[in-house]
Amino acid sequence: MLSLSAFRRLVRASAIYDVFMTAAFATPWTFLLLHEHLSTVNVRLGGVPLPVFEPFHLLISSLLSSVVMVWSMLRIVDPQPRLGRYDAAARYLFSLWMAWALLVTGQPVLWLFIVPELAWGLAQSLPLHRRGATRGGAAHESLLR
Repeated sequence: MLSLSAFRRLVRASAIYDVFMTAAFATPWTFLLLHEHLSTVNVRLGGVPLPVFEPFHLLISSLLSSVVMVWSMLRIVDPQPRLGRYDAAARYLFSLWMAWALLVTGQPVLWLFIVPELAWGLAQSLPLHRRGATRGGAAHESLLR
């Protein structure tokens, strides 16, 4: 069980991680630079070069990354447990779709994203220790509270 203050630090840390991992995806120009590096890493891990992104793919990447950046800023400024719970749910969804892509494409670079997503999701799903818990039992924290 985590204390409320420890959980808030965890929520903030996951948001800071997201800023570092997502910032390069947020513009078409930075993504194109990142794409080259990801492709190289994928090849070194035994995969093939990543496919070329067209302008529409860049748009989707930039839109989604922009949303993640705003969501990250919210959690940095106000790391509420409720936001951490929602973030955990989002990370499980992201992990599911990345696992699907791994299954379909076999691109090993996806493991570099799946493992941390699952780890942050699990960490933000841990139960919270509440001060007002009864002596006979542990406090129960809802997934979305």
